[in-house]
Amino acid sequence: MRSWRMPSLAPSLARRVSVPVVPSPRTGKTSATFKVKTFLNSTGLGKRIVRFQTKDTVFAQGDSAKNIFYIQEGGVRLTVVQSSGKEAVLTILGPGDFVGEGCLAGQSAYAATATAITPAAVLVIAKREMSRVLREEHEFSDRFIAYVLARSARVEADLIDQLFNNSEKRLARTLLLLAHYGEPGKPQEALPKVSQEMLAEMVGTTRSRISTFMNKFRKLGYIEYNGEIRVHGSLLSVVLHN
Repeated sequence: MRSWRMPSLAPSLARRVSVPVVPSPRTGKTSATFKVKTFLNSTGLGKRIVRFQTKDTVFAQGDSAKNIFYIQEGGVRLTVVQSSGKEAVLTILGPGDFVGEGCLAGQSAYAATATAITPAAVLVIAKREMSRVLREEHEFSDRFIAYVLARSARVEADLIDQLFNNSEKRLARTLLLLAHYGEPGKPQEALPKVSQEMLAEMVGTTRSRISTFMNKFRKLGYIEYNGEIRVHGSLLSVVLHN
C-alpha cells in the first residue's frame, strides 16, 4: 500500500478525489483554542527535539518501538524493505504529522523505516508519556484519534487508487496529496524535495512513465517543474476525469 488542500473545495468534490476531509492536527485550525504543538510544549512533552539532516534515519524497520515522533519541521519518508530486498515508499510526511504511533497499539517493533528527506526537527515522545497524556487530556486525545482515523482512511483510499486507477491518475493524486489539496488551510504548492524515482515507487510504475506524465502535466499547465515541483489546482481535472 502506498500512501505521504484545495481552497474552497466542496466536501463532495473532495470525496471524489479520495482526500479525506477530517479534522487533523496538521493545520492547527480545527479548533480556535487548541494547538497541538503548544499543547505538547505545555505538558512537557515538547522538550526532546531532535534535528536530522537529509538522509538521516529517524528510526529503522525492526527497531524497538518505544517512541512516537511529531514532525515540527521538514519532511520524512516512510519505506518498507521486503525479505527479498525490494524497497517500497509508503508515504511522505511533513510538519504536523505523527509517525511511529503504531507502538500505542502494541507494535513492538517499527514496521517501516523513517528517513529525513530534508533537514527536519522532530519531537520525540516516549510511548508511556504519550499513553498517559492520551488518558488524561481528552481534548488532545480527540484530536489524536481524529488524526489516526484520517490516516487510516487515507491508506484505504490509497489501496483503492492502486487497484482501480491508471498510472497517470495515480501520479496526479499523489502530487495533490503531497501538496495537501483537500485538507483545511492553504495548499502547499511547492512540494518537499521528491525525485522521479521516489514518485515511481509511490505510484507503482517506472521512472520513464513518471517522466512522461510529468512533462505532460507541465505542458498542460497543471504543474511547474524546474528544480522544484509546484502543483496547481487544475491538476484535479486529471483525477476527476473518467
